Amino acid sequence: MRLVVWGLFLCAVLSLVNAACFVEEHKTSVTFCQDGTDKTWHPTGSVWRNSKCFDCNCSADSMRCCDAMQRPVNYPDKCQVEYDYTTCTFEIFEKVPCSATGGVVGK
Repeated sequence: MRLVVWGLFLCAVLSLVNAACFVEEHKTSVTFCQDGTDKTWHPTGSVWRNSKCFDCNCSADSMRCCDAMQRPVNYPDKCQVEYDYTTCTFEIFEKVPCSATGGVVGK
């Protein structure tokens, strides 16, 4: 029974995040890869994290990048996501309407 509950929990959580990878192939004679996000060049065999929290590696025939920060999907409209790209984390919180209160200053 515990296994069934755990499986249902995992299914629910996995539907809330969107992790993605992509591969860009290139000629085997290429000795550098260009990060499309930061426009930086990286030598074959190198590994790096770009400014949008993608972990990338440059190989002899391709560049592969995977999202290091799972991004939430299917959250209620009353909520919003705030990303922190310096720590590769995010927070989901309820939108709070601003209210203008106070008086008039001056004559």
